[in-house]
Amino acid sequence: MNVVHHPRVAWEGARAFVNAAGDNAYWWLSDTVGRSLGVTHQTKLSETRLRLLREDAWLAETAAWRVRLEDMLHERPDLAPVVLQLVTETSRRLSH
Repeated sequence: MNVVHHPRVAWEGARAFVNAAGDNAYWWLSDTVGRSLGVTHQTKLSETRLRLLREDAWLAETAAWRVRLEDMLHERPDLAPVVLQLVTETSRRLSH
């Protein structure tokens, strides 16, 4: 039996999503988040991208995404594998 630690998934997701928001991986992630997690999260990702373009907001955006994802996983624990897959694929697509 695999135990998924939701706070850890939320933290890794937050880091990957915010890093991708400032990268070319954003376009792929935006479409995938819209399909997998819903248009609300897709909109939040686009807002993150805009804030990162205008100001040094990486830390605040990462914290916001950690809470957002942790709340989502609390309500929908069945989405943990989806978020884990998004983290893995997003990390792979980030420009290094």
